[in-house]
Amino acid sequence: MPTPGTIPQQAPATDPLGPLPPGGAPFGAGRGTAWLIVLTGAAGLLASWVITLDEFELLRNPNFVPGCSLNPVISCGNVMKSAQASVFGFPNPMLGLVAYGIVGCAGMSLLGGGRFGRWYWLTLNAGALAGVGFVSWLQFESLYRIDALCLWCCLAWVATIALFWRVTALNVVNRALPAPSWARPLFAEFGWVVPVLHIGVIGMLILTRWWDFWTG
Repeated sequence: MPTPGTIPQQAPATDPLGPLPPGGAPFGAGRGTAWLIVLTGAAGLLASWVITLDEFELLRNPNFVPGCSLNPVISCGNVMKSAQASVFGFPNPMLGLVAYGIVGCAGMSLLGGGRFGRWYWLTLNAGALAGVGFVSWLQFESLYRIDALCLWCCLAWVATIALFWRVTALNVVNRALPAPSWARPLFAEFGWVVPVLHIGVIGMLILTRWWDFWTG
């Protein structure tokens, strides 16, 4: 009981999301996030591997038709033969073999209880952002320049988008990324909404781009 004339002190406010690691201290991820990172890395690696094998086959045989060339719209062969498929002078999937392999290793480390420093998480976030930027350009080129879709490319697009938003949410929640105070609980509770909307917008663009073909 406080003595007369003294002002009762309030208990310090607690963070509703739990304690944070000390500034700059390493942090890990829950099993759900770790598995998501593993799966996005595996999906991207699978897509890159299959496309790379098909690219080699096209070099040996220009008349080769990839198995995912199903119709005039879903035509992996047309995408692979385009200039956009080798932006840096070599097939784009060769970048994916390296990048998605790193992502998969990071996810496996997290599953094993690994904890990474802020610099690592920000580097992973920056790499995922670059990946989203690159696949966004490829999406535009595929829809409005090449006029064809590659299903394996679509798998890599979804994996990259899911990875970026999950890592971004994790960094915001752990304050590795500066964000407004309201953003942390929002990303913690509804972090899945943004990637779903992002992928949904791409799906709607694909649907409307070839509306006559889908409904004909």
